[in-house]
Amino acid sequence: MRNALFLAVGVLLILLQSTLYRVLEPLHVPGLNPSLVLPLVVFLGVHEHSMARGAMLSFLLGYFLDLIAGAPIGLCTFIYVAIWWMSRIAGVRLTAQSLLTRVSLGFIFTVVEATSTLILLSIFGTDTKRPVEIASTAVLAHAASTAFAAPFIFRIAQRVHQISLPAGSPEGGKQ
Repeated sequence: MRNALFLAVGVLLILLQSTLYRVLEPLHVPGLNPSLVLPLVVFLGVHEHSMARGAMLSFLLGYFLDLIAGAPIGLCTFIYVAIWWMSRIAGVRLTAQSLLTRVSLGFIFTVVEATSTLILLSIFGTDTKRPVEIASTAVLAHAASTAFAAPFIFRIAQRVHQISLPAGSPEGGKQ
């Protein structure tokens, strides 16, 4: 049940993200579209106890994003599993309880995601100059918009986490 809830929320966020792209496109600000699934992957890295579940959900969310976004198959999949792993490592020292921490985690991991994606596209893509153009115009706007959305996504993920806990578990009362 827990896997299905996180996966359903992730797919809904991917669909909302693709819809926001069409809504925000007329503003002509490159990179303004937030990555709504990335904070969910970071949440899974910070809060999910099961490594198999977190890696599997990150893999599936990245794969669905590859399918819907039209990215080369495996690009977002690889990036999201790597982001999950990095947030898992950072989760030992950080807690995502405050607004400032959630915003900063969203910003930092979006910059890491965008940089990794652009590096992979410049290495394996056909047009090696295009990622440099994108990096100079879109990365900071993308990171800022994702950082703005991150607290909301963390709150949704926390609700899903609370709902899916078994009855009588010690974490049941935490918010």
